Amino acid sequence: MRTTIELDDPLFRQLKIEAARRGESLRKVVNDCLRQGLAAPRRRKKYVFRWKTERGQILPGVRLDDRNSLYDLMDGL
Repeated sequence: MRTTIELDDPLFRQLKIEAARRGESLRKVVNDCLRQGLAAPRRRKKYVFRWKTERGQILPGVRLDDRNSLYDLMDGL
């Protein structure tokens, strides 16, 4: 199939050099590169979770040993 695409000059030069090195047509080299790129497994960037540790203290009136009073405090009662 014929189509028109716009390539950056450095990329075009690199493709022409590769075609000459292989002794193949520019068309074949471009098709091979596209096939390779599309067939390659897609790598997702690994997400790294970073903990942020802060120094702190329990606020006055907060009792961690009494769940109900803690809920009341969080609910604004």
